[in-house]
Amino acid sequence: MYLGIDIHKRYAQVAVMDEAGEIVEEVRVENANLDDLAQRYAGAQAVLEATSNYYHIHDMLSEHLDVTVAHPKKINQIADTDKKTDRVDAKELARMLRLNSVPESYVPTEEVREARALVRGRQTLVENRTKYANKVHGLLSDHGITEDVKPLTVEGRESLRGLSIPTPFDTLLESYLDLIESLTDEIQKLDQTIEESAGSLKETQLLMTIPGVSYFTALTIYAELGGIDRFDGDKQVVSYVGLNPVIRESGDSRIEGSISKRGSGRVRWLLVQAANTAVHTCNDEYLSRFYDRLASRKNSQKAIVAAARKMLVSIYHMLDRGEAYDPPGVTA
Repeated sequence: MYLGIDIHKRYAQVAVMDEAGEIVEEVRVENANLDDLAQRYAGAQAVLEATSNYYHIHDMLSEHLDVTVAHPKKINQIADTDKKTDRVDAKELARMLRLNSVPESYVPTEEVREARALVRGRQTLVENRTKYANKVHGLLSDHGITEDVKPLTVEGRESLRGLSIPTPFDTLLESYLDLIESLTDEIQKLDQTIEESAGSLKETQLLMTIPGVSYFTALTIYAELGGIDRFDGDKQVVSYVGLNPVIRESGDSRIEGSISKRGSGRVRWLLVQAANTAVHTCNDEYLSRFYDRLASRKNSQKAIVAAARKMLVSIYHMLDRGEAYDPPGVTA
């Protein structure tokens, strides 16, 4: 039997297909009751999409079923239907599973899930803090205050609390500053947990041997890449992160454009920052030599992005071989 499971926040639409391609059951089930359905079809194959809440459901179903997780974007590109309803989606998932044509999505381990939760949670807190800092700047601008203040620093907040602005804007300013302080405290607590987590994993310990890679950068790279054995080589990792140049060919001409920017923008940004630190602060000989050679022919921004790509290639081989950073031994 083949089970196509279209998951929503509280319920799932399930289509059960037999070996001949006939639908033998269609049912809408509360997510909490999916375990009963899985036990009834124990040993069958099932497929569900990688939605925001699929981890728990995947783990629960896997106790009884052979579960495949479908890549949502890829499956939408190849699905053989123009209709989008829960019943149609569930049947289409079952059909593709029966035909062995499901584009699979990576299912991270528990360790990777925990790392993702930590670094993504921190990112959310930072984004919220930045939002309130921007509100502070907007409020000051509305009242003609143009002096340079930094609400993210202790000194900046003390200076802002000394300003005289009319009611109720003074109350709003105080609220924004209190929220910034509260978020800063939470970010610092999370940083400690992230540092402890990065120090406990062999993968992140290896990554932190690279000049310019902090515990946060290391844990983020580990969390977003997941198991390195799921990649066939360094080119696939580079493409996954979106640091690969877009190639356009026409006739005898071949033009190498800007990077594709697919995948995690967070990892790309961190790799560029780490490359900047390695080249301009840590004076890493391997990357600095590469950067200087490229910067002499292209602009510095393109050179540092290329250095970040070079660092990512090293990261792939380090994790693949279980080796610390040793540039002469890295195939770049």
